[in-house]
Amino acid sequence: MFENIALAAPELFTINTMMLMMAGTFAGLLAGAIPGFTIAMAVVLVLPFTFTMSPVQGLATMIAVYVGGLSGGLMSGILTGIPGTPSSVATTFDGYPLARSGKPGLALGIGVWSSFFGGVFAAIVLMLVAPQLALIGLEFQPVDYFALIIFALTVTASLSGDQMVKGLMSGLLGLLVATIGSDVVFGQPRFTFGSDNIEQGFSFLPVLVGIFAFGRLLGDVKSKEKAHQPLGGDTHVVHIDYIGSAKEVLRRWGNVLRSSTIGVFVGVLPAAGSTISNILAYDQAKKTSKERDQFGKGAIDGIIAPETANNATAGGALIVMMALGLPGDIMTAIMLGALLIHDVIPSPSFITDEPKIAYSIFLAFFVANFMMLALQSVTLRGFVLITRVKLYMLTAVILFYCALGMFALNNVSWDMWTLFFFGILGFFMRALGFPIVPLVLGVVLGKIAEARLSQVFARSDDITVFLSRPWSLFFLILACFSLVFPLYQKQVGKAAWTRFYPPVLLVVMAYPVFLMPGTIRPVVAVLMALAGLVLAGIQIKRGHVPQQPE
Repeated sequence: MFENIALAAPELFTINTMMLMMAGTFAGLLAGAIPGFTIAMAVVLVLPFTFTMSPVQGLATMIAVYVGGLSGGLMSGILTGIPGTPSSVATTFDGYPLARSGKPGLALGIGVWSSFFGGVFAAIVLMLVAPQLALIGLEFQPVDYFALIIFALTVTASLSGDQMVKGLMSGLLGLLVATIGSDVVFGQPRFTFGSDNIEQGFSFLPVLVGIFAFGRLLGDVKSKEKAHQPLGGDTHVVHIDYIGSAKEVLRRWGNVLRSSTIGVFVGVLPAAGSTISNILAYDQAKKTSKERDQFGKGAIDGIIAPETANNATAGGALIVMMALGLPGDIMTAIMLGALLIHDVIPSPSFITDEPKIAYSIFLAFFVANFMMLALQSVTLRGFVLITRVKLYMLTAVILFYCALGMFALNNVSWDMWTLFFFGILGFFMRALGFPIVPLVLGVVLGKIAEARLSQVFARSDDITVFLSRPWSLFFLILACFSLVFPLYQKQVGKAAWTRFYPPVLLVVMAYPVFLMPGTIRPVVAVLMALAGLVLAGIQIKRGHVPQQPE
């Protein structure tokens, strides 16, 4: 490995390439910070300029745009409550409340450092185990993807808090919205009421920006007093404490490692992407936190988890692209096209056949995260001035640019109406106490779930395939335990059955892991089962001691 790094370093570390990467990172940060201007659009705009570059220069520039865009979304998400990119949706859940509570500098600092550590973790994994980890992606079939999405949808249970019924209603409404328009398989119109506009369906970004931007801003300016307040409350000067933020993130290193691992794993799965990983990481952070009641109110762990995961997902997607020639997401699909233009064809032997290009990509991803950290520090100083603008002025500017961005996305005026309709819906849902997150989750995952389920039944109508495939069974079991988890949280220490929740989870999960191919995973499964049995024995011996009421 070290000789390959030494071979690639002179190719990458040139003045021209470093300048191009700096420009790409800066462009990505700006693109990510503008709601509606996706990272994919930024990478596509950069692609034509790479045709005259060498493969290393072109790919390094696009990787820099990719990394910068993933991190740039946190700026608008934390300061305005509007996710700049779909991969920063979960960042707004706690980042925006923390910023509104008078701590925008802390929220931004934590977001920047979390993005950095997630990217560095993925870069190290990328260099060490890219070919081996990429093989997991080959094991996945449509049935496994559908089971993964079912597991992701169970997140609505834990994100609904005490409003379980309203949360489920919100999630089902999101799934219903995802079915409106043309059928993903046969193209047949559904729930269109004869309208050509509705037959187009509701694009995800206008729905997302409408609910988070328009709906939230309507609530912010519903009274004259609130409308004349600055975004950051009474804060006049925002100081970003990078050292203090870094200490806060490192103090929660368990969350960083767990969220980074989730991000890399989801990135390895072709077409999964950071939209799923940041929500899953947020959910797992909430489930394992000792301060679950703080989530949604400005929890630091609620910022660390999604920001760490979405940057780590980029590393997983690059693993799949390089080792298998499969695009992990739209950005790596564009990069794959750039490689093909330069007559470089990724394959399982790509890393050994083209070590100079392969390790240049590894190093570029690693270096881009350091550039992102440096440039983010500069761009935040300008972006943070938004916190001093009064809400009524900011609302008008944001809505104008959001509408403009939605129209520019597909040049379709219906997208602007979609933004308006879902903004009104989001406003009334918040007023009536319905959680917004399950609705967004249903819209995001609905079409993906339908497409994967159609692929499953196109092969066979045997539903036992969901239980015979190890990965599918793995995620379905996780989904069942995830649905029960909110009840476990409330009853832990009070009801006797909660003592056996963790050991039963370990023992049951060991079975699908044991069925997986290879020699390492069956050994891990045996260790999981033994650990679960030992833990169960300890609980039986200890007996049930009810928790004393305070």
